[in-house]
Amino acid sequence: MHVLSLFLSAIFFFLFLASTISITPTTSQPPALRRIHHRDLSVDYYSKKCPQLENLVGSITSQRFKEVPISAPATIRLFFHDCFVEGCDGSILIETKKGSKKLAERDAYENKELREEGFESINKAKALVESHCPSLVSCSDILAIAARDFIHLAGGPYYQVKKGRWDGKRSTATNVPPNIPRSNSTVDQLIKLFASKGLTVEELVVLSGSHTIGFAHCKNFVGRLYNFKGSKQPDPTLDPRLLKELRMSCPFYGGSTGVVLPLDATTPFVFDNGYFTGLGSKMAFLESDQAIFLDPRTKPIVLEMARDKQRFLKAYGGTMDKMGSIGVKRGKKHGEIRTDCRVFL
Repeated sequence: MHVLSLFLSAIFFFLFLASTISITPTTSQPPALRRIHHRDLSVDYYSKKCPQLENLVGSITSQRFKEVPISAPATIRLFFHDCFVEGCDGSILIETKKGSKKLAERDAYENKELREEGFESINKAKALVESHCPSLVSCSDILAIAARDFIHLAGGPYYQVKKGRWDGKRSTATNVPPNIPRSNSTVDQLIKLFASKGLTVEELVVLSGSHTIGFAHCKNFVGRLYNFKGSKQPDPTLDPRLLKELRMSCPFYGGSTGVVLPLDATTPFVFDNGYFTGLGSKMAFLESDQAIFLDPRTKPIVLEMARDKQRFLKAYGGTMDKMGSIGVKRGKKHGEIRTDCRVFL
């Protein structure tokens, strides 16, 4: 069956689902975060302190994947949003203090679509780990392990997670906007932002492949359906049949804010290269996704990932490992080991 037909038949099935690693624009570019050398993190960091760590986290992620499958894309998106703001330090997990005017990262506008299922998965894993290895394992390491687990459970690569991160001591909503890409980001903006994190153009495209189990709210692409770039017309690059179906799900006015649609409707809960093959079939409804397919700097990489699933999966595992080293905190001067991921010590 043609990929467009599969997409159109799947659209309504995904109303009222969730979104992950959808992208949101940047106005200024942050300074590059220090990326810790891989030798400072290690796969066996907890081998003596908490040798059962990965099994403990794995027992939670496997249960959550079975019972609440949306936890997979939700947690992967959490890891991305954590690492891109302040580095991979668990700052995304902090809750704003009641009555405080200083909002934590998770309450920033750009993070409003983060799913509670992701936070719940990490909190459950942390509670279990604390019951066996109290005050020894950081929330940031648990988040990194859980993201890997969910990727693998969904059919993606299994890669060794290097550990040794400490949890950051600050979480500020105002740090979020310049560090998170948007659904209408240009390729120039994306390349500049990812470069500030030490990531290459290829790694930008590879990480976009997270959309293979991702979802997007209507507000992230409704402009393309009705008023593309202020033209009061739809984006001419959208397939007319796709445009018709998207308009039915996402009216210009009065639509439900809870409506979400899969970025890869053919295999929305399977971690494969379907997202890339969809881009080549005019299935992209996020403007940023369309942009990386059309731009000559990124299109060849998209086409390569679409042709070779194993090439994508191998590249994705390596890129997630690299992303996991962005801005890592070490030692009491820069970090802490929280007992509750939601609050500072």
